[in-house]
Amino acid sequence: MKQVILSNWNFMRVVRLGIGIAIIVQAVFARDLLFGLAGLMFSGMAVFNIACCGMGGCPTSPKMMDTESTKDIHYEEVV
Repeated sequence: MKQVILSNWNFMRVVRLGIGIAIIVQAVFARDLLFGLAGLMFSGMAVFNIACCGMGGCPTSPKMMDTESTKDIHYEEVV
């Protein structure tokens, strides 16, 4: 856990931490609990180096369509 927090700092991670701290400071001045929780979320994402989808990100590969297995759909008009 200590290695995750102290290593692999990049520009976007520092920006997320800065945004989180700024949101927390604004929440303290505005006395807004929900805004403070959002700031804690941004700060926690930066400190623990996680994103919305986790540490692996959200890579999705496009599914290749097999043209041989597709079937024509026939519609019937109902009156």
